[in-house]
Amino acid sequence: MKLLRIKELYQNMGPKYFIFRLTYEIKRKAGLLKCNYPVSYTLNTFITLSEWKKNKSLFFFESKDDIKVTKIKDESLRLDFKNILKGKYRFFSSKIYNVEKDYDWVTNPETRYKYDITKHWTEVEDIVKNIGDIKYIWELSRFSFLYTIIRYDFHFEENHSSYVFQQITNWIDKNPLNCGPNYKCSQEISLRILNWIFALYYYKNSSALTEDVFQKILNSIYWQICHVYSNINFSRIAVRNNHAITETLSLYIIGLLFPFFPESKIWKRKGKKWFEEEIKYQIAEDGTYLQFSMNYHRVVVQLLTWAIILSDINNEKFDELVYDRAYQSLNFLFQCQENTNGYLPNYGANDGALFFKLNNNDYRDYRPQLDVLHYILTGSTLYKKHLEDKYWYASPPTQVKRSIFPPLKEQYGLISFIKGGYYLIKEQDTLTFIRCGKYKDRPSHADNLHVDIWYRGENVLLDGGSYKYNAEYNLIKYFSGTESHNTIMLDDMDQMLKGPRFIWYSWSQAIENYLLEDEKAYKYTGVIECYKYIDKNVKHNRSLIKIKGRPEWIIKDVIINKPKGMKMRQLWHTRSSNLTFKSDQGIFKKSIGMYSSYYGEIEESNQIEIVSDTNTIETHLQIV
Repeated sequence: MKLLRIKELYQNMGPKYFIFRLTYEIKRKAGLLKCNYPVSYTLNTFITLSEWKKNKSLFFFESKDDIKVTKIKDESLRLDFKNILKGKYRFFSSKIYNVEKDYDWVTNPETRYKYDITKHWTEVEDIVKNIGDIKYIWELSRFSFLYTIIRYDFHFEENHSSYVFQQITNWIDKNPLNCGPNYKCSQEISLRILNWIFALYYYKNSSALTEDVFQKILNSIYWQICHVYSNINFSRIAVRNNHAITETLSLYIIGLLFPFFPESKIWKRKGKKWFEEEIKYQIAEDGTYLQFSMNYHRVVVQLLTWAIILSDINNEKFDELVYDRAYQSLNFLFQCQENTNGYLPNYGANDGALFFKLNNNDYRDYRPQLDVLHYILTGSTLYKKHLEDKYWYASPPTQVKRSIFPPLKEQYGLISFIKGGYYLIKEQDTLTFIRCGKYKDRPSHADNLHVDIWYRGENVLLDGGSYKYNAEYNLIKYFSGTESHNTIMLDDMDQMLKGPRFIWYSWSQAIENYLLEDEKAYKYTGVIECYKYIDKNVKHNRSLIKIKGRPEWIIKDVIINKPKGMKMRQLWHTRSSNLTFKSDQGIFKKSIGMYSSYYGEIEESNQIEIVSDTNTIETHLQIV
């Protein structure tokens, strides 16, 4: 059986991935990979502080004096800032943990497990039972919390540059080069560097930025980006998702903004080329994203924003395809958005990532990030609501030498994104979101034919979310598996067979999708191959009828070639007291389900099941 799974992994991921991954692990465990990553360095003076301040490479702003944001003394911003000074940080835009003022950067605040900082990063395992989720270590070492301090200083007209640079130099002192968990992931390194750069420019003229502080930070940036470049094939071959986009972009940006590093020309040229390749590979022509995740798609939107603005203001240009895919990405996410609060379905893998938060909006509100990218691509704002982000980036589209796109408009009725396998039925009060797609890259959730329903801003039929990537097996199985989604299960089996970590075998695949409209209703039909590890002939046919102008849906599921003796379970997840379910085909069961809107957090939901020995269940859903 194990050999069959290895064969399937080889077929799914291809020989290039398989051979690279196998060779990489052999080198890592044999200690050969370690030789490419030194653990110490001597300080070099690549450029002096005064020379750097005259550097012709342009950032979003010259210094804090160029920022034209309307100053608002928001109390939530003040509270978050005051908490940071006390050593209390908001993790994954949600729960606050007290890590104490003199944090060592390697202790998990949830489990209190402390990593060995003397270990080379190649010897650090990122997923180990009983020590906790390594993302709780990486979260603060991204330094995204700097945006809270910077925004506080700007709006409240204060200066905490000394604290900011003390935090950065403290991290450098406590994290020897290429040692410990904070060098394990090149994407984390890339994000840390980008966030440090933002702080450097904002506090450019601060007296706290001394020559010694500048040289220490600059040397750390140099050696960290050397690490990213040396390990870039891991993300470009073995991972090939938002990690690869982040890392290739960081190479381009460092090469662009820091031309005095010896390798800057190579980093800039190759980073740009690789970034363009990743955008072409990862974003489909219709704007859908290969990771099938709303939040990871927002990650890419943020990275595209940095890429396009910094290239624009430095008189550079990407391949036109980059701008087109950015625009199509915007359109996809905008059409899937609930227009009253900016939320999107809690769909796909969601690790709580929000790289560059320059607003007071909730984590689930995508409007700030979409608005910035829309502004730089079209010259127009996307929403009537005042959103702060674009004023920090402030790149007037009239100055660019690339395509300017027409402003987006919200669509209604039947909307299809065929490449990605997303289908929408959108009315003034309702949004019906259906997922039925094919995978060219590894899936993260077993959720084909999931349905999300929104009514007047409320997510009445919801996706369970992700919770954590390193948790007890039953929780991982529930959230990434079929049970947390609004679709069909056979007994307790997932649509696909769960493998180790992020691996799924026997991928479900869409076969057919149809959308029709008549005078009374919108109609959708989708068919997938699924449960192939049980029986290769099993198919799931789902038809959905949305009654026009009324919050009513009729959903019929048919399992074709259902294995004998297995029960069919139609699953629904809701937190609404106004949603009713009616069916005369099967036994109703109600239980407490789980819902994770923010990474690492679990809330209760109502899990409704209709269980049948037959192969057909039809249910009438209505909001009363």
